[in-house]
Amino acid sequence: MSTKGFWLGKRVFVTGHTGFKGSWLCKILETLGAKTVGYALEPPAGPNLYNICKPNIDSIIGDIRDFDKLSAAYKAASPEIVIHMAAQPLVLQSYKEPKATYETNVMGTVNILECIRLFGAVSALNVTTDKVYLNHERLEGYGEDEQLDGHDPYSNSKSCSELVTASYNRSYFKSQGVKTSTARSGNVIGGGDFAENRLIPDCARAAAKNETIIIRNPDSIRPYQHVLDTLFAYLLILEKQYNCPEVAGNYNIGPEPGGCVSSGRLADLFCEGWGGLKWGHLPIENNHESGLLTLNTTKIKNILGWAPFWDIRESVNAAVDWYKEYNYGSPNSVMSCQIEKFVRLGI
Repeated sequence: MSTKGFWLGKRVFVTGHTGFKGSWLCKILETLGAKTVGYALEPPAGPNLYNICKPNIDSIIGDIRDFDKLSAAYKAASPEIVIHMAAQPLVLQSYKEPKATYETNVMGTVNILECIRLFGAVSALNVTTDKVYLNHERLEGYGEDEQLDGHDPYSNSKSCSELVTASYNRSYFKSQGVKTSTARSGNVIGGGDFAENRLIPDCARAAAKNETIIIRNPDSIRPYQHVLDTLFAYLLILEKQYNCPEVAGNYNIGPEPGGCVSSGRLADLFCEGWGGLKWGHLPIENNHESGLLTLNTTKIKNILGWAPFWDIRESVNAAVDWYKEYNYGSPNSVMSCQIEKFVRLGI
């Protein structure tokens, strides 16, 4: 795990800090003592984790596609460490708005890499997705050296983002001494996700109303893990490559094999954790979504010694704890407690 000693006082630039993962990340960096600058769009309307948890960082509101504003913010921040998470992250939304998805996910990546090229950094991470691979719907997990060719506009734009990063690495960063990796993580779950058409938020909304949970594809299998397991893996990559450039590369981040479960099984675990809930199946969209997708995480385990802290049941229960506190108590206390459990692993 990442350590407080490393992150204390580090200048960190985070894109996409107002999103679900970005909000959790900023609270982690606050706990670790980093000096964080975030660059992102306004938090989404309605309930959102960023406004709930209010991380203590310098927040700059801007579009990742606006290079002039982004570069001015980056230059002023003069970061040592860069974490690029700004994205259009939804498969179904990408079918509705493919052009905007490519502009954000591909040219947004070009823009932040240009900032690094022009103004420098020591350690950088581009966060993509497990969906970058050409998916043959096989049981065997995909390794980092396999073909990139995501099917839908979201997945494909992230495949392109990977290729752009590889080109900048070869063309500029290696000679500049910038250590850069990409992280291909599975489906993250956790408290504070309010996105539409995502399983755990849909479960939480139904639970708050004591309604039956409706899911799209109950037989689809995904590598689910808690957002904290994913984010601490990101931080570990950044910390290790900061002083050891040879470990920089492409990394899959996912659960142990038991964490690759169907959407129906995930809904079962949520219902068990919450108590008194049921779920049903109602097809909503005809757009293609992968039925089976798993990751091989041998590389990050062997090179960096990483392994997930929570199994799938613990991950779902942690999410349930947050949403229950959101409805009836103090979700920030749950968030802080869960972060501290991970921080203690690295001290």
